[in-house]
Amino acid sequence: MKKGIFIPGLAVATTAVLLAGCGSGAANGTDSAANSNQKNGGESSDELYVYNWGEYIDENVITQFEEETGIRVIYDLFETNEEMYPIIEAGAVTYDVVCPSDYMIQKMVENDMLAEVNFDNVPNIDQIDPAYMEMSTAFDPENKYSVPYCWGTVGILYNTKRLEELGVAPPTKWADLWDEKLSGEILMQDSVRDAFMVALKKDGFSMNTSDKDELAKAKQALIDQKPLVQAYVIDQVRDKMIGGEAAVGVIYSGEMLYIQEEVANLGLDYTLEYILPEEGTNLWLDCWVIPKNAKNKENAEKWMDFLCRPEIAKANFEYITYPTPNKGAFDLLDEDLQNNKSVFPDINSLVNCEVFRYLGEDVDSVYNDLWKEVKSN
Repeated sequence: MKKGIFIPGLAVATTAVLLAGCGSGAANGTDSAANSNQKNGGESSDELYVYNWGEYIDENVITQFEEETGIRVIYDLFETNEEMYPIIEAGAVTYDVVCPSDYMIQKMVENDMLAEVNFDNVPNIDQIDPAYMEMSTAFDPENKYSVPYCWGTVGILYNTKRLEELGVAPPTKWADLWDEKLSGEILMQDSVRDAFMVALKKDGFSMNTSDKDELAKAKQALIDQKPLVQAYVIDQVRDKMIGGEAAVGVIYSGEMLYIQEEVANLGLDYTLEYILPEEGTNLWLDCWVIPKNAKNKENAEKWMDFLCRPEIAKANFEYITYPTPNKGAFDLLDEDLQNNKSVFPDINSLVNCEVFRYLGEDVDSVYNDLWKEVKSN
């Protein structure tokens, strides 16, 4: 979901207890969370163990937090929700604050893995737009466990010039990604839930369905589409589209500011436009949560409160470019940014949009098995 897996300027370490291939880093050259936990048990009240996506925070924000609070941040990275979950579940490394996505937060709540946030220690929660607090009730029904951090949509990015060359009209719906004229020109997300979201929404189904007939139809649609797909990618979609390697790609809205700036800087003779398909899409929300075994819970709440400060949330947004749910930060942005509907669509006007829900282990297995069939065909 994020722009990359590495934060420039942060030292990277290999954490022995993490899954193979899991990136791990420490802010300002400090030890990784795993190594520090092994050294001193993570019991110091002046430490905070953070587990976050790569390139999903401004490192200057970390430095400012440390300087203001005297708390040393030990920072590790993960690439996917599915990589993060077993690390927290195993508890071999005790993190104090983690940034999962909506459906994974629901899974963690249902499995009693999270501590309730003491919002007396997070007064800046009042800076989060109530619309996003309401949105988070889809996975945190009583708003007890999570503090919204970033949000966005999933849509279609298209190359205006390439489509004109192919004689294809700009897309308006997911079904347009099955146009045979786009053979070899389509980039799909290499993600089971995202790929199935596209196919399910195309046919008017919920992206949270557990109906076997609907899932079978979606699987067949993805198999039928596969000969048209140039590649299943994640972060590479933005660079491939900027490089003119494909006509259309499924992408997260948080990439749009970067893409728009790159297109302008490179002086390309084509534009890249972003649309939300008329059948509806995924409306996602990432939040900070506190694992139940956290050793520095109050420090985690200080971190949450700090990141909710409008000027901090603004600086963070300008670095990571993913939409902020912080109304105070939004009010500080230039008017042209506030009016950029690719980045900040009107959440109240979005039609047929859904938040991913955790469907249970059995249904997850069904999705995964069907995705294997798609990829193996």
